[in-house]
Amino acid sequence: MGGSDIEVLKGVDLHIEKGEFVSIMGPSGSGKSTLMNIIGCLDRPSSGAYVLNGTKVDEMGEEDLARVRNRNIGFVFQTFNLLSRESALENVELPLFYAGIKDSAPLARAALEEVGLGHRLGHRPNELSGGERQRVAIARAIVLDPPIILGDEPTGNLDSKTGAEIMEIFKGLNRKGTTLVLITHDADIAAHSERVVSIRDGVIKV
Repeated sequence: MGGSDIEVLKGVDLHIEKGEFVSIMGPSGSGKSTLMNIIGCLDRPSSGAYVLNGTKVDEMGEEDLARVRNRNIGFVFQTFNLLSRESALENVELPLFYAGIKDSAPLARAALEEVGLGHRLGHRPNELSGGERQRVAIARAIVLDPPIILGDEPTGNLDSKTGAEIMEIFKGLNRKGTTLVLITHDADIAAHSERVVSIRDGVIKV
C-alpha cells in the first residue's frame, strides 16, 4: 500500500488432509481471507510455498491456475455472487460453460436437485430466499464435482436456522469425501467441522 509492504500472513504452516473438514477462525483483519485466497489459488504467496495435491501452486502459470480453480475447487461466498439476470439453472451452468462442457443443463439440474432446489430451476436470485440463493451457490460449486470446497463465511448472511440447514448440506458433501475448508468468525459454525484452525494477526494459534 503506497509503496509499503504489509505482511498479512506470518510464517503460516498448515496441512490439510484429503477429505478433512476444517474451519479457519479469526477476527476481522486476522488474515483468514488472505489465507483462503491462497488456498483457493486466487492469490499467490509472496514467499514460501503452497502445494496442492503434490503440485507447487506458486510455480503455476495463470492458465494452469484457472484450470485448477475451475476443476478442483468449488467456491461458496457470503454474498452468494450469483448473476441477477440469470436463472438458478443458468447460474449453476456457468462453471460447465468455462470447462467447455456443452450439454450442461442435465448436470446443473442434478446439482440443484442435490441441494434440494430441483423445483426452483427457472427462478432468478431476486425470486429466491437467502437460503435458496446459497443453495444455488453450493450447486454451482459442486456441479463439476471438485475434490475441494472453500466457503468464505457461507452462513454470514443467513439466520441461524437457515445457516444450520446449509451446514447440513456441507456435512453431507464431506461424508461423500469432499474436502471442506470454511472461513468463519462464528464458533457455532466452526463447531460443525472436524478441526478448527485459529488465526490472529497473521499467525496460526495452536
